[in-house]
Amino acid sequence: MTSDYVIIGAGSAGCAMAYRLVEAGKSVTVIEHGGSDWGPFINMPGALSYPMNMKRYDWGYSTEPEPGLGGRRLVTPRGKVIGGSSSINGMIYVRGHAMDYAHWEESGAKSWGYADVLPYFKRMEDWHSGGHGGDPAWRGRGGPLHVTRGKRDNPLTRAFVEAGRQAGYPVTGDYNGAQQEGFGAFDMTVWKGERWSAAKAYLRPALARGARLVRGLARRVVFEDGRAVGVEIRRGPKVEVIRAGAEVIVAASAINSPALLMHSGIGPAAHLRALGIGVRADRPGVGQNLQDHLELYIQMAATQPVSLAKYWNLWGKAWVGAQWVLRRRGPGASNQFESCGFIRSKAGVQYPDIQYHFLPIAVRYDGKVAAEGHGFQAHVGPMRSKSRGAITLHSGDPEAAPRIFFNYMSDPEDWTDFRQCIRLTREIFGQAAFDPYRGKEIQPGADVQSDEALDAFIREHAESAYHPCGTCRMGAAEDPHAVVDPEGRVIGVEGLRVADSSIFPRITNGNLNAPSIMVGEKIADHVLGRSLPRDESEPWIHPDWQAQQR
Repeated sequence: MTSDYVIIGAGSAGCAMAYRLVEAGKSVTVIEHGGSDWGPFINMPGALSYPMNMKRYDWGYSTEPEPGLGGRRLVTPRGKVIGGSSSINGMIYVRGHAMDYAHWEESGAKSWGYADVLPYFKRMEDWHSGGHGGDPAWRGRGGPLHVTRGKRDNPLTRAFVEAGRQAGYPVTGDYNGAQQEGFGAFDMTVWKGERWSAAKAYLRPALARGARLVRGLARRVVFEDGRAVGVEIRRGPKVEVIRAGAEVIVAASAINSPALLMHSGIGPAAHLRALGIGVRADRPGVGQNLQDHLELYIQMAATQPVSLAKYWNLWGKAWVGAQWVLRRRGPGASNQFESCGFIRSKAGVQYPDIQYHFLPIAVRYDGKVAAEGHGFQAHVGPMRSKSRGAITLHSGDPEAAPRIFFNYMSDPEDWTDFRQCIRLTREIFGQAAFDPYRGKEIQPGADVQSDEALDAFIREHAESAYHPCGTCRMGAAEDPHAVVDPEGRVIGVEGLRVADSSIFPRITNGNLNAPSIMVGEKIADHVLGRSLPRDESEPWIHPDWQAQQR
């Protein structure tokens, strides 16, 4: 059976593409190696720490030893499941800042400025403020992706926003609206108490319209006469080719997409030849430009029993689970990231370069809670590190895991920026709003003050925010380091596109699921030869950003 389009990967962008192409009357086959997204660990928002630590749902990747982090190997979760990483992520919804997309366009991604992408964010959203503020003129209604806000009924969650205000920062009613900068309520991809993944928003409606889902491991793209005509996959012991009549679209993640291109002969020629892979197109940018967000957990003990730690025991978890199973209510119905902040690190920075996720418990992503019991924490990190890494191949085996090296903390500014993150966070936690709750500083600890001590803490404790991108960079067709052109077409071959976070020229502010879905929406329109009208709404920029930090 031949479909018009074969999409590799049922993740955030791949699901969106499948839906839009089928909606336009095209036949589509989606190839996905992962299994079903059914089950409470995926669908209960409060259980978010479980699926990304389960082999059933995760590819199980980790980095090479990272010199900037003392040789540590960091886990690199990627969703191996229907919905991809949208089925195992923290469900946080951040569009990015308008200036992020201005940079994309300036770097060669023509027609990817904010006026071009804002209509796609609006088209994909079904936004619900839930009575917690917002900026309706900037938001979308009726789209496939439900975007909601939590109840923010924990006093610590509210204290974080008030502390930001007391520290002199603005409060924003909608960081996904006109004004990102400031403190306010987080958006989440949760609907009626359940995770609302790309699979629910896009893939299931696409399948209902006739799209075909094939379970198998994509090994390489198949070419005939210089044109992509299908995908070689393994299903069980059998290797076969799924054919495409029009195009093959790679949407396999910032880790797997460049690896798949290289196994198909598209990449740095010397690297491919060294592994015995025939070179179809010498594109040195494939696998390069790897970026991520690193973050630290600044943890405080709480002097009152108001944190989520009261549920962090067998009986508490059973109660939360029962509330969710029976009524889709209670703490399990939220990801609990309900307050956030976007600030600038110093005067002279035009738009926010630090992000905060606030959590009313002191706990790690792997579920390990702080020994002190009740507490709270801010996840904080710089948004625009200059450090760059790469995805390369260990061997010519198309089923072998790629080599992942982020080269974290290799730029000297990373250290300056992270120290500033810690010091600004301490200032915010020191505001009067936290006086009723603030205990001792769990980490880094009050004695960690000097640059040297802070650097040692950063080296030992910085963690990935799980936002890999950039490895099939979009740019002008004449750019020798660009991998795809501004319509997602792989430069140097015919009939092949890439559509996922790998095409980002530079990482966007905040979490990447929303921009990844937007990429799927917009590339689908490029495939179909259409586009939405530009939206020239002007975002807010601090009027005195050159002289003031807040």
